[in-house]
Amino acid sequence: MISTVTTTTVTTVTTVTLGASLALLAILALLVFLIQKEILSEAEGQRAQALSRALNLAIVPLLVSFAFIAVVKVAEVLN
Repeated sequence: MISTVTTTTVTTVTTVTLGASLALLAILALLVFLIQKEILSEAEGQRAQALSRALNLAIVPLLVSFAFIAVVKVAEVLN
């Protein structure tokens, strides 16, 4: 009985920690990509403009993830 509870507790803590780590990583990646896009949007040249537009492929899914993370965190606080 005790070993089952211990195993369940360890699994739960590991899952929560992994989820928080992935959320933090996604938010930091979004921040980096948004900064790069802002810098490249002011740069001259076709290559910089093309790279600025290409960053949208990474930014859009990360924005969706950020919105989901924010909704989940607000729901946790309200419960």
